[in-house]
Amino acid sequence: MNSSVEGLVPITRAFLSRYYDKYPFSPISDDVTRLTSELRILSGVFEKDFCLTPGEKELICEADSPAPHKLDENMWKNREHIEEILFLLEKSHWPGSLQQQATPEDAATLEKFQNILKNSLNTLETFQSKNAANVFNTVMTYMPQDFRGSLIRQQRERSERSKQAEVDALVSAGGSIRDRYALLWGQQMERRRQLAQLGSAAGVYKTLVKYLVGVPQVLLDFIRQINDDKGPMEEQRQRYGPSLYTLTKMILSIRLFLNLSWGHFEARKLQKDELATVEQAMGLYASELERFLLFIGEVFANSPFFISAEEAGAAESRQVLCQAKYLKINEFKEAIIPAGRTHEVSLAIESVNSYIAWDFSLVQGKVNVDIGFSVEYVSPSGETMLILPYRRYESDQGNFCTISTGCYKLIWDNSYSTFFKKSLRYKVDAIPPVIEQPLLPEPEVEEEG
Repeated sequence: MNSSVEGLVPITRAFLSRYYDKYPFSPISDDVTRLTSELRILSGVFEKDFCLTPGEKELICEADSPAPHKLDENMWKNREHIEEILFLLEKSHWPGSLQQQATPEDAATLEKFQNILKNSLNTLETFQSKNAANVFNTVMTYMPQDFRGSLIRQQRERSERSKQAEVDALVSAGGSIRDRYALLWGQQMERRRQLAQLGSAAGVYKTLVKYLVGVPQVLLDFIRQINDDKGPMEEQRQRYGPSLYTLTKMILSIRLFLNLSWGHFEARKLQKDELATVEQAMGLYASELERFLLFIGEVFANSPFFISAEEAGAAESRQVLCQAKYLKINEFKEAIIPAGRTHEVSLAIESVNSYIAWDFSLVQGKVNVDIGFSVEYVSPSGETMLILPYRRYESDQGNFCTISTGCYKLIWDNSYSTFFKKSLRYKVDAIPPVIEQPLLPEPEVEEEG
């Protein structure tokens, strides 16, 4: 017997916003940003003093770019960087002079690095595997428990065997770690497409259309839209993404420094204080990554897939009230942003659970004109944390719920433009916490089955 979905609708972003309010994540240690910056400065010495290879320049470019926006892509990136570092730490890949002259202390330190990262890699792989299985198994509990469910499971098993065979073939052909993870991420996107195709009974699942009669429509609606860029999961990305983005940047900074150190070791030996910085960074990265994965795993495990139509309506109504208040309070403003410059708006937030909202567009009237946009939080002590990662937009509307008091900066960036100014039309506001009140009369008796 499959689980009942009578009277249910897929989760909405507004509902997830209220749900995530119950799960605030303690901020990543400020030392993560500090050590990441220190390692990036150390890597800059190699940029100044040595002629770098194309591969080293490409890695520097990646280190100086924003982390991916999607949480699962960040997970894969963390795995890739960990494996690349483990490759460098294998004794056969040490610089020649280090292999010959390494002291027992040096060898012990590098072995310690390996053990730390192997544990982190195992934790990350276990998290991904468990999370993927939970999602699939939860979806399957709403499938008819007959041959239709069996067909879907068989299809998934065949697909996973085929994907593993692709990876094995790439490795056998001498593919690099980078090549393997590019393939793995491509396969992950293919899984998404297949899930969406199941929701619309199309594409790879078109042969199953005649068998899908009786599958709850609410389930098909859910799996079709779960991974949309602007769908419900965007709330998850904005709420918890910045913490993971910070860790992605940290492990990449470790990899970059070790890669440059190994590549130019004969001309510039690794210093003891630099090794100590790497050791401190690795230990902190491992502990903060484990803390984040334990937290986000609990959030994912408890997150509902379906909610009652009444709950969805109430959540949407509250969001509409917030937006209506925002639109009424704040009129549009205009700003000219010269080439090579930025425009900032700072909001002082005095209460947690306030909403910061924005609506902006460019008014030149030209096609494909965009502007960079990001949001930062500045703590009372002056520490800066990225809330919304940098992306380029023609226009955008959005909001998020604050979890800390302090200053929030909304930044529009035209620094990449050499010649053209941008005319920005925008409005922003900070909306105090909404007092929860029933929007509909409460029934005399309300029970959940």
